[in-house]
Amino acid sequence: MSPAMSPVPASSAPDPPDAPVPVVITIDGPAGTGKSTVARRLAARLGLDHLDTGAMYRAAALLARERGIDPDDGPAIAAALREEGMDFDWSHDPPRVRLGDRDVSDRIRDLDVSRTVSRVAAQRVVRDVLTEWQRAIGREHPRLVTEGRDQGSAVFPDAVVRFYLDADTDVRAGRRARQMAESGRSVDLEAIRDDIRRRDELDQRRTDAPLVRPEGAVEVDTSDRGIDEVVDERVAVGEAAVPALRTMREGRRS
Repeated sequence: MSPAMSPVPASSAPDPPDAPVPVVITIDGPAGTGKSTVARRLAARLGLDHLDTGAMYRAAALLARERGIDPDDGPAIAAALREEGMDFDWSHDPPRVRLGDRDVSDRIRDLDVSRTVSRVAAQRVVRDVLTEWQRAIGREHPRLVTEGRDQGSAVFPDAVVRFYLDADTDVRAGRRARQMAESGRSVDLEAIRDDIRRRDELDQRRTDAPLVRPEGAVEVDTSDRGIDEVVDERVAVGEAAVPALRTMREGRRS
């Protein structure tokens, strides 16, 4: 396991009276719903760290591709992950994901990786490894907005605030196409739309931690809503659930 994802030993010393309140906020939903943008901005507004767990599955899919491992061979991919190691460079915003000592944050967004990531993510042993690492990150970064497809349902089911984002398929495809174009990658809108539909089906039908709306999660349709509006509302919900977040945000302003 990468050192940055090693579990942190529990401390017996009491927290100081003014210690930041631990809080985990989860944002789940399919691709193209605005999860990453909302999670990143929400974390910044509330003074929390931001974890993109989808990047971890994409990195696993890239590693399988590079090593010639079948995307359905979960044990081989899990072994390769533990051998290679994965971590984040938290000095960047958003954090950059690394396989071994390589920054793969841009490469994992290419369509060839997208085409296999849901098959990789369906492998129980791969999910076991990445869930272990995600929970370790949660211990190291106890004030966290974490986004993915199973964060509120499986990884952090006791999270104090949980959201589920959704949007129309065509809207989602358009967003992903713009994101790729802005980063200088070639765009095939129809291929992106087909990939999103295929990933939805695979993610919703997998037997281990499928894509579902977590029980009790606040559902948000982002199809015709601006990011600022969505983030403002999520900030309000988060601060209502954890009043200390408002106090700390106002303290940062003063």
